[in-house]
Amino acid sequence: MRIGVFGGTFNPVHYGHLRAAEEVRESLGLERILFVPAGIPPLKSSELEAVKHRYSMTELAIASNRFFEISDIECKKSERSYSVDTVQELKALYPDSELFFILGTDAFMDLPNWRQPEKLTALVDFVIIARPSCVFADIANSPYLEVKKDVLLKLDQGIIDSYNATLKSGRTAVLLRITPMAVSATHIRALLQKNKSVKYLLPESVESYIISHGLYTKTGQ
Repeated sequence: MRIGVFGGTFNPVHYGHLRAAEEVRESLGLERILFVPAGIPPLKSSELEAVKHRYSMTELAIASNRFFEISDIECKKSERSYSVDTVQELKALYPDSELFFILGTDAFMDLPNWRQPEKLTALVDFVIIARPSCVFADIANSPYLEVKKDVLLKLDQGIIDSYNATLKSGRTAVLLRITPMAVSATHIRALLQKNKSVKYLLPESVESYIISHGLYTKTGQ
Protein backbone atom coordinates (compact mmCIF):
# COMPACT_ATOMS: atom_id res chain seq x y z
CA MET A 1 0.00 0.00 0.00
CA ARG A 2 1.19 3.51 -0.84
CA ILE A 3 0.58 5.82 2.12
CA GLY A 4 1.10 9.55 2.44
CA VAL A 5 2.08 10.66 5.94
CA PHE A 6 0.76 14.15 6.62
CA GLY A 7 1.82 15.51 9.99
CA GLY A 8 1.16 18.86 11.58
CA THR A 9 -0.29 20.62 14.59
CA PHE A 10 -3.61 21.11 12.72
CA ASN A 11 -4.30 24.06 15.00
CA PRO A 12 -6.94 24.08 13.60
CA VAL A 13 -7.22 21.86 10.54
CA HIS A 14 -8.60 23.76 7.53
CA TYR A 15 -9.39 23.48 3.82
CA GLY A 16 -5.78 24.23 2.87
CA HIS A 17 -4.68 21.04 4.64
CA LEU A 18 -7.48 18.97 3.17
CA ARG A 19 -7.04 20.15 -0.40
CA ALA A 20 -3.27 19.65 -0.26
CA ALA A 21 -3.72 16.09 1.00
CA GLU A 22 -6.24 15.31 -1.71
CA GLU A 23 -4.04 16.65 -4.50
CA VAL A 24 -1.02 14.71 -3.24
CA ARG A 25 -3.12 11.54 -3.04
CA GLU A 26 -4.43 11.96 -6.56
CA SER A 27 -1.14 13.03 -8.15
CA LEU A 28 0.89 10.16 -6.67
CA GLY A 29 -1.84 7.53 -6.80
CA LEU A 30 -1.73 6.98 -3.06
CA GLU A 31 -4.17 4.59 -1.47
CA ARG A 32 -4.28 6.40 1.86
CA ILE A 33 -3.38 9.71 3.45
CA LEU A 34 -2.57 9.33 7.13
CA PHE A 35 -3.09 12.53 9.13
CA VAL A 36 -0.79 12.63 12.15
CA PRO A 37 -1.66 15.44 14.59
CA ALA A 38 1.36 16.44 16.65
CA GLY A 39 1.12 15.71 20.35
CA ILE A 40 3.74 17.97 21.92
CA PRO A 41 5.78 19.46 19.04
CA PRO A 42 9.43 20.42 19.65
CA LEU A 43 8.57 24.13 19.63
CA LYS A 44 5.28 24.33 21.50
CA SER A 45 3.30 27.52 20.92
CA SER A 46 1.21 29.24 23.56
CA GLU A 47 -1.60 29.26 20.98
CA LEU A 48 -1.56 25.48 20.63
CA GLU A 49 -4.83 23.92 21.73
CA ALA A 50 -4.87 20.65 23.68
CA VAL A 51 -4.11 17.61 21.57
CA LYS A 52 -7.53 16.07 22.32
CA HIS A 53 -9.18 19.02 20.54
CA ARG A 54 -6.82 19.06 17.57
CA TYR A 55 -7.24 15.30 17.12
CA SER A 56 -11.03 15.56 17.32
CA MET A 57 -11.16 18.44 14.83
CA THR A 58 -8.96 16.56 12.36
CA GLU A 59 -11.08 13.44 12.75
CA LEU A 60 -14.22 15.44 11.98
CA ALA A 61 -12.60 17.18 9.00
CA ILE A 62 -11.55 13.98 7.22
CA ALA A 63 -14.65 11.90 8.02
CA SER A 64 -16.19 12.23 4.55
CA ASN A 65 -13.09 11.12 2.61
CA ARG A 66 -12.64 7.34 2.49
CA PHE A 67 -8.98 7.74 1.55
CA PHE A 68 -8.18 9.81 4.64
CA GLU A 69 -7.35 8.29 8.03
CA ILE A 70 -6.02 9.65 11.31
CA SER A 71 -3.30 8.33 13.59
CA ASP A 72 -2.88 9.00 17.31
CA ILE A 73 0.74 7.83 17.26
CA GLU A 74 1.99 11.24 18.44
CA CYS A 75 -1.09 12.27 20.42
CA LYS A 76 -0.68 9.50 22.98
CA LYS A 77 2.92 10.40 23.80
CA SER A 78 3.68 12.28 26.99
CA GLU A 79 6.96 13.66 25.65
CA ARG A 80 7.79 15.82 22.64
CA SER A 81 7.17 14.34 19.20
CA TYR A 82 9.86 14.16 16.53
CA SER A 83 9.21 13.24 12.91
CA VAL A 84 12.18 10.90 12.70
CA ASP A 85 10.77 8.80 15.55
CA THR A 86 7.23 8.89 14.15
CA VAL A 87 8.36 7.72 10.71
CA GLN A 88 10.32 4.84 12.22
CA GLU A 89 7.28 3.76 14.23
CA LEU A 90 5.01 4.00 11.19
CA LYS A 91 7.40 1.93 9.11
CA ALA A 92 7.18 -0.76 11.78
CA LEU A 93 3.36 -0.53 11.84
CA TYR A 94 3.12 -0.70 8.03
CA PRO A 95 6.06 -2.96 7.07
CA ASP A 96 4.63 -3.88 3.67
CA SER A 97 3.68 -0.32 2.69
CA GLU A 98 5.52 2.44 0.84
CA LEU A 99 5.45 5.66 2.87
CA PHE A 100 5.66 9.21 1.53
CA PHE A 101 6.44 11.99 4.01
CA ILE A 102 4.47 15.12 3.03
CA LEU A 103 5.65 18.59 3.97
CA GLY A 104 5.60 22.12 2.62
CA THR A 105 8.52 23.99 1.09
CA ASP A 106 8.78 26.14 4.23
CA ALA A 107 9.08 23.09 6.48
CA PHE A 108 11.63 21.52 4.14
CA MET A 109 13.76 24.67 4.37
CA ASP A 110 13.66 24.34 8.16
CA LEU A 111 14.77 20.69 8.04
CA PRO A 112 18.33 21.42 9.30
CA ASN A 113 16.76 22.44 12.63
CA TRP A 114 14.85 19.14 13.01
CA ARG A 115 16.07 16.17 15.02
CA GLN A 116 18.35 13.87 12.97
CA PRO A 117 17.38 15.26 9.53
CA GLU A 118 19.93 13.09 7.72
CA LYS A 119 18.38 9.99 9.24
CA LEU A 120 14.86 11.17 8.41
CA THR A 121 15.69 11.78 4.75
CA ALA A 122 17.19 8.29 4.54
CA LEU A 123 14.15 6.59 6.06
CA VAL A 124 11.42 7.63 3.64
CA ASP A 125 10.59 9.29 0.33
CA PHE A 126 9.41 12.90 0.54
CA VAL A 127 6.64 14.87 -1.12
CA ILE A 128 7.41 18.59 -1.03
CA ILE A 129 4.43 20.80 -1.82
CA ALA A 130 4.31 24.47 -2.72
CA ARG A 131 3.26 26.95 -0.06
CA PRO A 132 1.96 30.48 -0.83
CA SER A 133 4.63 32.01 1.40
CA CYS A 134 7.57 30.05 -0.03
CA VAL A 135 8.57 29.23 -3.61
CA PHE A 136 10.42 26.16 -4.84
CA ALA A 137 13.46 28.23 -5.80
CA ASP A 138 13.99 28.88 -2.08
CA ILE A 139 14.97 25.25 -1.51
CA ALA A 140 17.73 25.31 -4.15
CA ASN A 141 20.46 25.46 -1.51
CA SER A 142 19.07 22.72 0.70
CA PRO A 143 21.82 20.41 1.96
CA TYR A 144 19.47 17.45 1.54
CA LEU A 145 18.32 17.85 -2.06
CA GLU A 146 19.91 17.40 -5.47
CA VAL A 147 18.02 19.39 -8.11
CA LYS A 148 18.89 22.02 -10.68
CA LYS A 149 17.61 25.53 -10.01
CA ASP A 150 16.10 25.81 -13.51
CA VAL A 151 13.77 22.90 -12.60
CA LEU A 152 12.66 24.76 -9.48
CA LEU A 153 12.01 27.89 -11.51
CA LYS A 154 9.89 25.89 -13.98
CA LEU A 155 7.81 24.64 -11.06
CA ASP A 156 7.37 28.16 -9.70
CA GLN A 157 6.37 29.44 -13.15
CA GLY A 158 3.89 26.64 -13.71
CA ILE A 159 5.76 25.26 -16.73
CA ILE A 160 5.81 21.87 -15.02
CA ASP A 161 3.56 20.65 -12.20
CA SER A 162 5.81 18.04 -10.61
CA TYR A 163 9.34 16.73 -10.64
CA ASN A 164 11.00 13.69 -9.12
CA ALA A 165 14.19 14.94 -7.51
CA THR A 166 16.75 13.00 -5.52
CA LEU A 167 17.56 13.51 -1.88
CA LYS A 168 21.24 13.34 -0.93
CA SER A 169 20.35 10.12 0.89
CA GLY A 170 19.35 8.53 -2.40
CA ARG A 171 15.64 8.67 -1.59
CA THR A 172 13.14 10.37 -3.89
CA ALA A 173 11.62 13.78 -3.28
CA VAL A 174 8.54 14.51 -5.38
CA LEU A 175 8.24 18.28 -5.85
CA LEU A 176 4.58 19.03 -6.45
CA ARG A 177 2.66 22.15 -7.36
CA ILE A 178 -0.78 22.25 -5.78
CA THR A 179 -3.70 24.67 -5.94
CA PRO A 180 -2.56 27.81 -4.10
CA MET A 181 -4.83 28.42 -1.13
CA ALA A 182 -3.90 31.33 1.11
CA VAL A 183 -5.62 29.81 4.13
CA SER A 184 -3.61 29.58 7.32
CA ALA A 185 -4.32 28.39 10.83
CA THR A 186 -2.66 31.56 12.13
CA HIS A 187 -5.16 33.74 10.28
CA ILE A 188 -8.08 31.60 11.41
CA ARG A 189 -6.99 31.89 15.04
CA ALA A 190 -6.66 35.66 14.67
CA LEU A 191 -10.19 35.91 13.30
CA LEU A 192 -11.58 33.81 16.12
CA GLN A 193 -9.83 35.94 18.73
CA LYS A 194 -11.59 38.95 17.25
CA ASN A 195 -14.92 37.12 17.24
CA LYS A 196 -15.04 37.23 13.44
CA SER A 197 -16.45 34.58 11.10
CA VAL A 198 -14.25 31.73 9.88
CA LYS A 199 -16.96 30.28 7.66
CA TYR A 200 -15.71 28.78 4.37
CA LEU A 201 -12.13 28.57 5.68
CA LEU A 202 -12.63 25.18 7.32
CA PRO A 203 -15.31 22.46 7.41
CA GLU A 204 -18.56 23.30 9.17
CA SER A 205 -18.04 20.40 11.56
CA VAL A 206 -14.73 21.89 12.67
CA GLU A 207 -16.21 25.37 12.99
CA SER A 208 -19.02 23.96 15.17
CA TYR A 209 -16.51 22.10 17.33
CA ILE A 210 -14.46 25.26 17.85
CA ILE A 211 -17.53 27.27 18.83
CA SER A 212 -18.97 24.62 21.13
CA HIS A 213 -15.67 24.20 22.98
CA GLY A 214 -14.78 27.91 23.06
CA LEU A 215 -11.42 27.36 21.35
CA TYR A 216 -8.99 30.07 20.23
CA THR A 217 -10.66 32.84 22.21
CA LYS A 218 -9.32 34.70 25.21
CA THR A 219 -12.16 33.25 27.24
CA GLY A 220 -11.81 29.74 25.72
CA GLN A 221 -11.45 26.64 27.82
